[in-house]
Amino acid sequence: MGDSKKYITAEELKKHNNSEDLWISIQGKVYNATNWIKEHPGGDIPILNLAGQEATDAFIAFHPGTAWKYLDKFFTGYYLEDYEVSEVSRDYRKLCSEFAKAGLFEKKGHGVIYSLCFVAFLLFLTVYGVLYSNSFWIRMLCGGLLGLAWMQVSYLGHDSGHYLIMTTRGFNKLVQILAGNCITGISIAWWNWTHNAHHVACNSLDYDPDLQHLPVFAVSSSLFKSLNSTFYGRELTFDSLAKFFVSYQHFTFYPIVCVSRVNLFIQTLLLLFSRRKVTDRLMNILGIMVFWTWFPLLVSILPNWTERVLFVLISFVVTGIQHVQFCLNHFAADVYVGQPKGNDWFEKQTAGTIDIACSRQMDWFFGGLQFQLEHHLFPRLPRCQLRKISPIVQELCKKHNLPYRSLSFFEANRWTIRTLRVAAMQARNLLWEAVNTHG
Repeated sequence: MGDSKKYITAEELKKHNNSEDLWISIQGKVYNATNWIKEHPGGDIPILNLAGQEATDAFIAFHPGTAWKYLDKFFTGYYLEDYEVSEVSRDYRKLCSEFAKAGLFEKKGHGVIYSLCFVAFLLFLTVYGVLYSNSFWIRMLCGGLLGLAWMQVSYLGHDSGHYLIMTTRGFNKLVQILAGNCITGISIAWWNWTHNAHHVACNSLDYDPDLQHLPVFAVSSSLFKSLNSTFYGRELTFDSLAKFFVSYQHFTFYPIVCVSRVNLFIQTLLLLFSRRKVTDRLMNILGIMVFWTWFPLLVSILPNWTERVLFVLISFVVTGIQHVQFCLNHFAADVYVGQPKGNDWFEKQTAGTIDIACSRQMDWFFGGLQFQLEHHLFPRLPRCQLRKISPIVQELCKKHNLPYRSLSFFEANRWTIRTLRVAAMQARNLLWEAVNTHG
């Protein structure tokens, strides 16, 4: 009795690669996700980025075991012809299964309550110092404490976006709005939109929004070709202004990152008041309004404009340390141009990430993101588990001859500046060529 299954080839699957006709393969079974992308909790971008492909590893990375039962209603009846699993994918899936059986995805430790208490303490000290201290230096210290609070709140928001840090989805969403919108002024809706795209398309110059910083930064000369950003739906124009800024980016990197929070405020407002579909738009807007009520009010209590400007600047600079960290994790790693692939998940994450080596006592400061590769491979894993699994990931990388880069904070900064300088020199040559050409 012959095989009665219906098959399609990988080439045929590739034809179904847009929002109007979107098929995807998971473990060799082909699913029609055309209508589902409108309801997908992670947004439409992650699925669109993997449209028309085999994407089992990506699906496993982002979804708990309970998600598999929902796939059947999208099954097309087709199977992928010549479906194969590479050795590294086989080992990766085995690890995911072992971690799930050991309950690591559910064991969140007590980090959340400690972080919440720490943030509350920092905010209390900030407000108390501004209200009751007559010392200029104490009030400036309060600006630094506010920046530190924003850093820790961002880690909580990040955790809550990847897995439930609270007992229910409702409480989890409440913490997201409070932590993101109300306290930091950065919408959790904006974060979800960009961060999910970043994870799926890690270090793709035209698909990953976390590398698309023209006209101020370019980590690769490939960006000099004015690539089209599939995320923003526009050209990343490398014009004369971009050439100028990029030519000096290794000097301007730290000053710009120190005030990059302003850009995040702007990006939040652009999304929330755009025509794009935004989940819980009203709740996000109300949360942002809370921030833009308490923060200006707190700053206005300071006795003069000099202190107000310095207070805001200090809070931004301290938080800028976190923004630097985000750049260290990816700027000096390998980049590529093109659509992410669903069948080289492990390889792309190892190529596009850099860990920051630190002592266990500093884990709170880096929020778990010092284990960047571990987090990218297992985004649903609570941060308290990342140090535990790090040796296992290192062994798997060694087995398959894949990079595992773990640098000190200082060394990671050096690599990042070196990457920016190389691109700057290339841009500077282009700039001088353009000047000479046009006289």
